[in-house]
Amino acid sequence: MQELRLRQQMTLAPRLQQSVKLLQMSALEFTTAVQHALANNPFLEDPEEADAETVAAAPGLRGEAGGVLETEPLPEPTAASESAEPEESPPDAPAYSGDYPTHSTSGGDNDLGQWACASVSMRERLSSELGNYHLEPRDRLLAEFIIDALDDDGYLRVPLTNLCNTVDADISPTPEEGEWLAALRLVQQLDVPGLAARDLRECLSLQLAALHDEDEGTRALALRIVQEHLDRLAKNDCVGLRRLLNCSDDAVRDACALIRHLDPKPGSRYSGEAPVYVVPDVFVDKWQGRWRVLPNRSAMPRARLHSAYADLFRRARLDDRSPMAQELQEARWLVRNVEQRYTTIQRVAEAIVKRQQMFFEYGEVALRPLMLREVADDLNMHESTVSRATVSKYMTTPRGVFEFRHFFSRELATESGGSCSAAAVRALIKEMVEAEDPAMPLSDVALTQQLASNGILLARRTVSKYRGQLRVPPAELRRQH
Repeated sequence: MQELRLRQQMTLAPRLQQSVKLLQMSALEFTTAVQHALANNPFLEDPEEADAETVAAAPGLRGEAGGVLETEPLPEPTAASESAEPEESPPDAPAYSGDYPTHSTSGGDNDLGQWACASVSMRERLSSELGNYHLEPRDRLLAEFIIDALDDDGYLRVPLTNLCNTVDADISPTPEEGEWLAALRLVQQLDVPGLAARDLRECLSLQLAALHDEDEGTRALALRIVQEHLDRLAKNDCVGLRRLLNCSDDAVRDACALIRHLDPKPGSRYSGEAPVYVVPDVFVDKWQGRWRVLPNRSAMPRARLHSAYADLFRRARLDDRSPMAQELQEARWLVRNVEQRYTTIQRVAEAIVKRQQMFFEYGEVALRPLMLREVADDLNMHESTVSRATVSKYMTTPRGVFEFRHFFSRELATESGGSCSAAAVRALIKEMVEAEDPAMPLSDVALTQQLASNGILLARRTVSKYRGQLRVPPAELRRQH
């Protein structure tokens, strides 16, 4: 029995697939991809290298008949705010429902050292790992509190009972000790073993429990030493250990050697991780009173058709031209898609700067709500195209290096009927914490009340979440006696 089925399916043409792939690459990935194409496709050439070879071969004949064809230059950078409406003068007093401070803190030259992003911190890594678990909001919040309370060595030095007292105003009902213990066990399973231990004994025990390739007898003996005789291990009292454990010298020696290979400070390894370097796609600066976007030409590899090879191919009379014809077609696609990638990123960057000019003037507190749809509608692009043009794309600004995505933040309503961005609220919380009295730090309740006095009405749990995202410990952990 035969059955006919009608199905609609959308597929992208090869050129569009290549265009999408190139657009979503970072600058480093894109450079590698273009260099690979130049090395493997005979119909492509690097304009700079080809021009340099032409000048070296015939410096007096540049531009004459038979010379290398020039590529079209990139359009000159334009001020991103030329088409924007005139800016309104800020009010005399800050009101965080949409108004901003009256002074600008921007200025200074671009620091190329900012191109290097900070290494991923221990708390960022653990929070990222926690995101892989399906948890109830309450359980996730408890785990986040524990992660925030860890010190730089990876230890939880604060007793769970004290930790309960620091957040009793933020979580209702107050968490029981059993809930905290469950959250602690979860955090201890994240990333490297030994993190979130409450003392050295627990730290080493967690690492020994995670070993599976060691001899079971040696591991069991090492665990017993750690849990019962850590003081004798610190004194290197092998004779006393052998007597107390009633085992041979070799067994004690192997167990002690295994313990000494453990890491007593598992959190310290994060400070030594190599930084992840990013290359900015554009530069943003202020010129003649307007913010403008300049392309980073050093991060813009070029490719063009090798005209001599293309002409030879067209004149050739070959029996089977399909493989070379495919390479020529792919070369044409790459040249067009490379130019299209530059144009798209430049336009998206200009649209972002146009809408976020107050951020560049006054900082994070002035970051306005912005959605991908706004930029897509303004540029007459599909929202998915704008999304790809913002992932792993960076701009160097007088305020630092930012991913394009940084400027897209959801909208929060204010008491006055206006709106502000979630990023601006986080910036306000950070300012409040930095200005607090160290002896009497602001609780999440106090932060919520201060935000409300500025017209921003949020739940305490939301404020707690934003504080956690800023990696700011609870008030009790910030108190300096």
